[in-house]
Amino acid sequence: LTDGDLGYTPVGANLPLGALCVEIGETEHAYVQSFRTFAIDFSYRNPEPDLETSRARLTAWFQALDAELETTIAGLSEEGVKTRQIDRGGWSLPPLIQLEVYKEALLIFYGKVSVYLKAMGKSRSQQWQDWIA
Repeated sequence: LTDGDLGYTPVGANLPLGALCVEIGETEHAYVQSFRTFAIDFSYRNPEPDLETSRARLTAWFQALDAELETTIAGLSEEGVKTRQIDRGGWSLPPLIQLEVYKEALLIFYGKVSVYLKAMGKSRSQQWQDWIA
């Protein structure tokens, strides 16, 4: 993908591809924080201007988020994983199920992106096709 591709918007009220990418980054941020605070809050918005228009900046942000998620998960105690619950605003989940819910959010995101890529006429790797499409 190019920076220009991030501006692609399918018909209707859909977000541009870059905004969709920022949205999943903000979601990942919420999940990282939930493993630290044992409560999830989806109100975070990345303040970086024009993040949605730069492939390089999005890539760097995703790499930092992924490293933060990995470190945060690795830092959970066995006791915390077994006994703690993550508050989701009126209901809660154990950390391992919370991680599964985040994986589902990723699959939904990848499904959306797959539609965008098909509409743009962009090729998808064999791994992407085997896993998502």
